[in-house]
Amino acid sequence: MSNFSVYFLLGLEHILNWAALDHLIFILSLTCVYVYTDYKKILWLVTAFTLGHSITLALATLQVIQVNVDWVEFLIPCTILLSAISNLTKMKKKYKYVVVSVFGLIHGLGFSNYLQSLLGAESSLFTPLLAFNIGLELGQITVVSLIVASSIISFHVFHWKQKPYIKVISGIVIGLVLPMIIERWP
Repeated sequence: MSNFSVYFLLGLEHILNWAALDHLIFILSLTCVYVYTDYKKILWLVTAFTLGHSITLALATLQVIQVNVDWVEFLIPCTILLSAISNLTKMKKKYKYVVVSVFGLIHGLGFSNYLQSLLGAESSLFTPLLAFNIGLELGQITVVSLIVASSIISFHVFHWKQKPYIKVISGIVIGLVLPMIIERWP
């Protein structure tokens, strides 16, 4: 298996894993407010997050920036909480993309901690970094697709209404993330 394939699979497995529950519920919180006809908005939202986390993933992995791991691990569930709360408020959509980009910066720092532990003595970081990031993105697209499919089933098969659906999902996210915040307090 090539070096690219190894890091690609590591990035994919990092997202498609119950150990990544915080990242999974963050994606759920971001996308539960959209329906399948909002695919362009979802694409822009995921792109905003990707740009944010790609920047800090690269900078931290290349050790251009260094941050306190404890604070990063604490801030990740805080971003999830804020995202879920924003679902329950009237945040203007244009601001959501900026906020999600900033949240992506924080999540990228979290991804970098994991990636740095895997890199060891790699002579070149470009290929592993690129492959890992592509794997992460494919994993995120998979999760987003499952969430959108779930909303299609909820709205068209079970005839749920969108506003209560968003409130229930956001409430579940808040309930899951509050213990993470308390547990990760630095």
